[in-house]
Amino acid sequence: MARVPAASQLGIRRASGTLVRYYRSLRPHPSAELVPQPHPWLRALGMVAVVLLGAWLGLLIVGNVRVPVGPMNTTMTLRPSLSGGTKINVSPLGALELDSHRAPVRLDVNVDQLDPDRAQALVDHPERISGLQEEIAHDVEHGTLDLAVRSGVAVVAGAGALGLAVYRRPRRALAAGGLALTLLAASGATAWATWNPKSVLEPRFSGLLSSAPSVVGNARSIVTEFNVYQEELARLVTNVTKLYDVTSTLPAYDPDPTTIRVLHVSDIHLNPASWKIIASLVEQYKINVIVDSGDTMDHGTAAENGFLDPISDLGAPYVWVRGNHDSRATQRYLEGMKNVHVLDDGKAVSVAGLRFAGIGDPQFTPDRSVEPGGERTEELAGARLAAALTDQKAAGTPVDIAIAHEPTAARGTDGAVPLVLAGHLHHEGTEIMKYGTRLRIEGSTGGSGLRAVEHKYPAPIEASVLYLDRDTRRLQAWDEIKLGGLGQTTAEVSRHLAEENQPGTGPSPGTSPPTSTPPGSSTSTPSRPGAPPASSAP
Repeated sequence: MARVPAASQLGIRRASGTLVRYYRSLRPHPSAELVPQPHPWLRALGMVAVVLLGAWLGLLIVGNVRVPVGPMNTTMTLRPSLSGGTKINVSPLGALELDSHRAPVRLDVNVDQLDPDRAQALVDHPERISGLQEEIAHDVEHGTLDLAVRSGVAVVAGAGALGLAVYRRPRRALAAGGLALTLLAASGATAWATWNPKSVLEPRFSGLLSSAPSVVGNARSIVTEFNVYQEELARLVTNVTKLYDVTSTLPAYDPDPTTIRVLHVSDIHLNPASWKIIASLVEQYKINVIVDSGDTMDHGTAAENGFLDPISDLGAPYVWVRGNHDSRATQRYLEGMKNVHVLDDGKAVSVAGLRFAGIGDPQFTPDRSVEPGGERTEELAGARLAAALTDQKAAGTPVDIAIAHEPTAARGTDGAVPLVLAGHLHHEGTEIMKYGTRLRIEGSTGGSGLRAVEHKYPAPIEASVLYLDRDTRRLQAWDEIKLGGLGQTTAEVSRHLAEENQPGTGPSPGTSPPTSTPPGSSTSTPSRPGAPPASSAP
C-alpha cells in the first residue's frame, strides 16, 4: 500500500476543515434577543413609590395608639403631610391646628371621650388639679414614645409587604422596609429639630371651636396667666362631670301607657351636653316624639352643621322649627336627616299619633341684634301660621300642636289650635290665652348655650315632658325638668295638671296652674344658695 506523504495529509485536513466551516456558515443560527433593562433612575423612583405607599398603608392600618391624657381618652396617629404640624380633633366641637413642627409627617390627636372615672377622681380630689399639667405632659410623652415605636413597625411592615408583592424578591422587600424606616427616622429628626413649643400661642380653630377665642379668652393671656386658667380648667371639668352625673340619675315616671309623651326642648345654642340630656330623657320617660322650638344653633354657619348629627341617635322622631339663630342652611341640613321633620310656613305633619304644624322665625339675628319692626314681623308670621291651621281644620285634618320660636308669633294662633309651643325667652312659662289656646314656653335646654361653661352661675337647663291623651289628643299634664346649671347638683322635676284634670275650679286664664310634685320626684335647693342666674340675651 502506497504511503501518502505527511505534507499531503496536512493539506487534506485543512481543506476538509475549511469545507465544514463553510457548510456550517450556511446553516441558520438562532439570534439572541436582548431583554430591555429600565433606567436606573426609573428603578429608584419605583422603589421610592413602593416605600411611600407601603409606609402610608402601614400607618393607616396599624399606626395609631390609644392614650389616656388626663381625664380624656385620645387616639394618636402619624400621617404623611407636606407641611407637618399637629391637629387636635375634639368631636363634636371641631378641631384646632398647631404649627408645632416642619416635617413630612403630621401628628393627629383625636379626643374620643371623657373618662368618667378619672374625671370623677378630679372632682373628688380637687387638689390633684395642681398636678394635672405634669400628668398630661407625662401622658403625652409616654404616648408619643409608644406611637414612635408602633409607627416604626407599621412603616417597615407596610413597605416590606408591598415590596415583596411587587418585586417578589426578599432582598428587595427588606430594602424597602429599611428605606421606610430610614425615612421615618429622618422625618422624626426633622420634626425634633424644628419643634416649636410656642405654637400653642397661635392655634387655628375650625368647626364650632372657631368661636373658642371669644369663649375662653386670648390664648396668650392663658399662657401668661396659667394659674387663673388652671382654676378655670378645674371648674369646667368639675361642672361638666357633675352635669353628666345629674342627668344619669333623674327620677323617671311610669305614666299611663295610653298617653302620648312629647319632649319639648328649645334654645340649645350649641351646647353639646344637651344631646346627652335629651337622650337620657327619651330613654327614662319613654318619649314618643321630640319637639324643638328653635335656636338649636348660635351663628347658623355651615361649620356648625356637624353639631346636629347626634339627633339621628336620640331614639325618637324630631320635629323642628327655625329660630332666629338658625339659618336656612341649618334648615336644609336638618331636612336631609331621616328622622327629622322640619316645619315652616304652616306645614303640617303627623308624627306618633299627633298632628303638628309650625313656622320658622322670620328673622335671622345671630348677632343678637334687634331689628326695627321685628315684633310686627313676628305678628305676621303668627297670622300666616293661624291661616294654615284654619285651612287644615277645614280640610278635616285638624292640628293638635302648633310650634313657633317667638312667643309673639305663637300668640297669633290663639283660638286656632288647642296647644302652641314656643321658646326664645330662655325661661319657661305657661298661659291660657283669650280664646282658649294654651301657650307653653320652654326654657333653654342648653343652659343658654355653649357659653354656659364659662359662667360661674350659668342658667339652668330646662325641658318639659308633655302627656297627651291618645284618644282626644289633648294635654293632660306636663313635667317641668330643671337641672341646676353646670356645677350644681340639683335636679328639680315638678308635675303640672291641666285645668280640666284638677280637682275643683281651674285657674283663671293667663295664670299658671298650681304645681304638684308626684312621689319620687327630686326637688332640691341650689348647691350655691343665693347664686344669681346668668343673664343671656335670647
